[in-house]
Amino acid sequence: MIRGLYTAWTGMYNEQKRLDVLSNNLANSATVGFKKEGATSQSFDDVLTIRAKNNEEPMGGGTIGTMSLGVKVGEVYTDYGQGAVRETGNPFDLALEGDGFFAIEYTDKNGAVTTRYTRAGEFNMTRDGYITTADGQHVLGQAGVLQVPIDASEIVIDTEGRVFADSELIDTLRLVDFENYDFLKKFGETMYMPVNGATEKPADVRVLQGYTEQSNVNVIKEMVDMITITRAYEANQRVIRSLDTLLDADINSVGRVQ
Repeated sequence: MIRGLYTAWTGMYNEQKRLDVLSNNLANSATVGFKKEGATSQSFDDVLTIRAKNNEEPMGGGTIGTMSLGVKVGEVYTDYGQGAVRETGNPFDLALEGDGFFAIEYTDKNGAVTTRYTRAGEFNMTRDGYITTADGQHVLGQAGVLQVPIDASEIVIDTEGRVFADSELIDTLRLVDFENYDFLKKFGETMYMPVNGATEKPADVRVLQGYTEQSNVNVIKEMVDMITITRAYEANQRVIRSLDTLLDADINSVGRVQ
C-alpha cells in the first residue's frame, strides 16, 4: 500500500513536469521563431524483487520477478517543425523555409563571443549599419558580422540569402544546418548551441524578406493536452486519498480493542 502512495506520487510529479513544458509552449505561442517542446513518459527502471522470508531458504532470497516503482519523464524534446510565416513589411525581417538556422554572434555579459543559431528572424539595423537580433546580437554573414551601408536607399535580400545594397552585393547570410538536431542544446527561448558531436552542413532553405516565422505551437492542441494532464493529475490525487483512507482504517480501526 505504501508503494501505491509512492507510485501515485510519481504520477503527479510526472504530470507536473509535463504541465511545465506545455505552459512554456503556451507562453511562447506568439514568440517569433519559437519551437515547441514535448515530454515523454517512461517507467522507472524495474527492480529485482526477492522474498524477504522463505522457509526453504532461511537466509532469505529467491527471486520473484521485477516490478516498476512508478513513472518519470523520459526526455524533453524540441519539435523543429516549420512554423507559419507572417508578412511584416520590414525589410530586415527574415523568415526561413526549410531546414536551417541563421548564425548569430552572441556576446555574453562577460564579453565572451560565441556562435549561436536561431530561426527568429526579427532583425533590425543599427545606426552603424549592423544587422542585429531583437536583443542586439549581431547577425553573421559569410564574411563575418553583417553590415550594410547606412546611406543605401534599398536593401534587398534574395531567397539565397545574398544581401544587396542599391543592387551591389554586400555579403551573403551565413545559413547553417546540422546532421542531427539531437546535438543541439536550447539556449534561451529561440537560440541553439551545438554540443560535442554536432556536425554542420549547408542549409537547404529559402530566405523570405519582409516575413517572420511564427512559433509552431498549436494553441488548441496544447489546451486539450493541458486538460488531459490535469485529469491525470487529479486521478493520481484520488488514488492517494483512497490509500490514505485505507491506511487510516488499518492503523486506527482494525487493531482497536473493543
